[in-house]
Amino acid sequence: MEPLRRLNERPDRLGVITHGSLTKGVEMKLDAHESIEDVVAGTFVVIQGEKYDFFSLITDVRIDAANENILLHPPSTDDHLLRQILKGSGTYATVTLKPMLMMRNDGLQELAEILPVKTVPSHFAPVARATAEDVARIFGHEANEGGHRYFQIGEPLGMPGIPVCIDLDRFVERSNAVFGKTGTGKTFLTRLLLCGTIKTGKAVNLVFDMHSEYGYNARKEDGTFVKGLRELFPTRVQVFSLDPQGTRERTGRDPDCAVYLYADQIEPEDILPLQDTLNLNETAAESSYLLQRKFGRNWLLRLLQTSEAALNELAEHVGAHPASLGALRRKLATFERYDFFKTEPSAGKRDVLEDLLEALNDGKSVVLEFGRYDDLRVYLLVANVITRRVRAAYEEKTAHYLQTQDPADRPPQLIITIEEAHKFLLPGIARETPFGKIAREMRKYFVSLLVVDQRPSAIDEEVLSQIGTRIIAQLNDDKDLTAALVGTRDAGALRQILASLDSKQQALILGHAVPMPVVVQTRPYDETFYQAMRGPERSFEELDDEMKSLFP
Repeated sequence: MEPLRRLNERPDRLGVITHGSLTKGVEMKLDAHESIEDVVAGTFVVIQGEKYDFFSLITDVRIDAANENILLHPPSTDDHLLRQILKGSGTYATVTLKPMLMMRNDGLQELAEILPVKTVPSHFAPVARATAEDVARIFGHEANEGGHRYFQIGEPLGMPGIPVCIDLDRFVERSNAVFGKTGTGKTFLTRLLLCGTIKTGKAVNLVFDMHSEYGYNARKEDGTFVKGLRELFPTRVQVFSLDPQGTRERTGRDPDCAVYLYADQIEPEDILPLQDTLNLNETAAESSYLLQRKFGRNWLLRLLQTSEAALNELAEHVGAHPASLGALRRKLATFERYDFFKTEPSAGKRDVLEDLLEALNDGKSVVLEFGRYDDLRVYLLVANVITRRVRAAYEEKTAHYLQTQDPADRPPQLIITIEEAHKFLLPGIARETPFGKIAREMRKYFVSLLVVDQRPSAIDEEVLSQIGTRIIAQLNDDKDLTAALVGTRDAGALRQILASLDSKQQALILGHAVPMPVVVQTRPYDETFYQAMRGPERSFEELDDEMKSLFP
């Protein structure tokens, strides 16, 4: 019984367990000396049972009274003595807790296995706020395993100075998501995650940077500037730009590579996500497949080079409806006014997409800036074309690796980051787009997605079910809340926690990379963080050696 006495004597003790069940959670009576206003939903606490420690989240708080007459005749505001007498006996606070994990507390906690919760603590089991040691037991610490596995993402809500880490080995294994309404800091959260994977060498990244916020300095809402990935990791990050002049004017630097897209590099499946944005009906979109069947990779060149007067003849030649073919031509012709879009044949020209693939293969993350072309139509088209090419290359590399079984042939783990992700992953088209295929199938090819979006309800449910780790900031829409938690256990309790989040720098993390859901105050992206990132970077050769040891 010694461990039980120790917890009862801890100054951070909150109360004792009085009611509860395995399915609905347990209830704690708050100690009389504790202020209910200091008890916050989402806080991490520990219940010490007779045999197990139960690591739990606070999901609800309510005030109760032992006798309803007290509430019918409450003491006046001036009667402080009576208020104090009633507090804790006549009136009290009840806190609902959801046990998430349990570990034996028999004195060998360091070696204890983390178990799913299959029982509940007994009556009057003491409850205390979690300590730094408790959090490290569950979530790991950056100092563990050579400093290359765990990455601090923030601090538990109401527990300043205590780091919460995600397991990067597990994070890079599956597709992940950052959800939150506009202004909640999704971009900063995404930067943190990208920095963790680059710093530790766990993955290379391809970031489709629609608003030029990731590569170089970016402006915060308060007018100050934060450093980009290229500045934090100058040897491990390259910036590709569709708008090299804009990059030079904004940053005073040339991008590592100017990006050009040729019409004969575009395939019909790249057009699918543009149906809504371009206001194309299904018949017009299907016309692109008829053109491809007739003209191969030159289908778009042939369409754009056909005059309005000759469209009827072309439609008859390929078997398409003239009006639909005309609509397709008019909508796609808008890209001709962009400098990066070329309507000449790409044969014999420098293939920028090959340069991008070579950078990824060399272990360098790529930030693709759109500059002044931050039009959603451009973003959708370019991201689809490049991702389809990357997907094909990784499938080929993986097939070669499986054939040779040589660790040197193993493709580097790749994470593709997309904002406005619902535009690529709408129900009905997600199966046909490169991003939908990656979310469903590409884990075995060493490719995953980092989905950044404010409208999870617009994303195909099958894709949502494939999301491994979710980092969810404040969401207001009921449909978005439901979608963000689809497929998760205890969604009702987690929904209450999400509803209580502040609009800035708070997020709920759950899924594959953390052993239990946790609400965090996110790590500041500031000079202290920059200094932490400026330590020695892992070389690609070191990562390659690690892969050889993991996959002999």
